[in-house]
Amino acid sequence: MSTSFSPPLAFDESRKRGGILNSLLSSDYPRSKALSLILIGIFVVLALTPFLFSGSQPLSTAAKICVFIVLVASFDLLLGYTGIVSFAHTMFFGIGGYGIAIGLERLGATWTSAGIGLLVALALSAVLAVAIGLLSLRVRAIFFSMITLAVASAMAVLASQLSTLTGGEDGLSFQLPYALRPAFRLFAEPVFSVVINGRLVAYYLLFFVSLGMFLLLLRIVNSPFGRVLQAIRENEFRAEALGYRVVAYRTAASVISALAATVAGALMALWLRYNGPDTTLSFSIMIDILLMVVIGGMGTMYGAVIGAALFVLAQSYLQVLMGVGSTALAGIPLLPNLIHPDRWLLWLGALFIISVYAFPGGIVGRLQQSKQ
Repeated sequence: MSTSFSPPLAFDESRKRGGILNSLLSSDYPRSKALSLILIGIFVVLALTPFLFSGSQPLSTAAKICVFIVLVASFDLLLGYTGIVSFAHTMFFGIGGYGIAIGLERLGATWTSAGIGLLVALALSAVLAVAIGLLSLRVRAIFFSMITLAVASAMAVLASQLSTLTGGEDGLSFQLPYALRPAFRLFAEPVFSVVINGRLVAYYLLFFVSLGMFLLLLRIVNSPFGRVLQAIRENEFRAEALGYRVVAYRTAASVISALAATVAGALMALWLRYNGPDTTLSFSIMIDILLMVVIGGMGTMYGAVIGAALFVLAQSYLQVLMGVGSTALAGIPLLPNLIHPDRWLLWLGALFIISVYAFPGGIVGRLQQSKQ
């Protein structure tokens, strides 16, 4: 008589959970306990921000972190995984914002209008990304970067001048669908003393879309397609000799990155209920993205999470903390002036220099190395 062995229920359930986690993280684990704890902490805080903190600033900061995680991760797909230095990323970010803004402002505050605006923005971003890729990706290094910078600058000027469509320098303010307005109530009674209104619905829409986009990008970079991109980054001549069409792969990476940035721009516009040249098309945003990638670590999607979280928190609260410190040190010579809130940008730059010196491979790179 033959017997069969069936694993214990606890083991079977553990294996199932591992399979789900493998699927979500594309088998790309943080490979560091400290990094895992940091990432879990960021996820939990972002997920529970409306219930953990009161006031509008913490919620707005958390929303901005979610948007920039997607934006930085999409840029890292180009820079960290493919080796493409592009300065046109904010152009796609702005196209997403203007797509939503124009759709809701011109067609009415409905989900259909938002959907049409987003689809048009995605289509335009895809066409521009393909055009830039086919025309410019054969150009080497700095020349390609200069071409993308010129295209992004031209788009910013165009957005400022087409006032009848984009609102010009003033931008566009618009109404959201009713379910995303502060007057909307999802539940009649508060949940854990928090009123679930349209603002919170908008936040969780942004949170879950950002989470989904991040997991999708993580899946892409850990797919065979992502492996080819990394091979191109390391040695494009060898990749081409192996039979891979380098221009086609780099163009595809540019399109995927552009589409993700477009979604991030749409989310930013939905949250702010406004979009203008300085909000999504400014070159200073491009500099911020570069800083976040370097701080978090290039070539790792988890670096986008940590880099975005740290940088946005510093932007939002460093000036406040310096004001508290300056007041506390009021009786000491020089120190109150040295950490005066007006000098927060100086200290933000100093913190960036220190982080680059201390973590040359980014925070994620250092944490993963320490594990080894």
